[in-house]
Amino acid sequence: MTKTARTLLTGLLLAAATVGAWWAWLGWESGYTVDPETGATSGPYAAWQVAAAVLTLIVIAAVGGWFASPWLVAPVLTVAFTATWAARAASTDDTGLWAVGAAMVAVGTAIGATLVSGGTRWLRRRAAP
Repeated sequence: MTKTARTLLTGLLLAAATVGAWWAWLGWESGYTVDPETGATSGPYAAWQVAAAVLTLIVIAAVGGWFASPWLVAPVLTVAFTATWAARAASTDDTGLWAVGAAMVAVGTAIGATLVSGGTRWLRRRAAP
């Protein structure tokens, strides 16, 4: 397999795993919760769902960083997760604030994926004899 083909396949696998993580933890949620006593609205995700999604993305970035360059891992994870999140958010938001949320998701995902995949790559190089 050529280097280009391997890079393309790795990118597709990373994107598929990232979209799968979104669907597994966040994709099935569809509503907000209203506290009957205070009237406060929360959601659509519970804190445990977001934590599970973040932990899954950490694992994907770490495995990706072990086998591929962070220059591939971070952009693929960022674009795949942000695009998936934004598509759902845009379809359910009447205010247009989904774009602000998408920017925050993109920045957070980019920073996290870069640090984790880069750190894993650094550890792999240090562990090599």
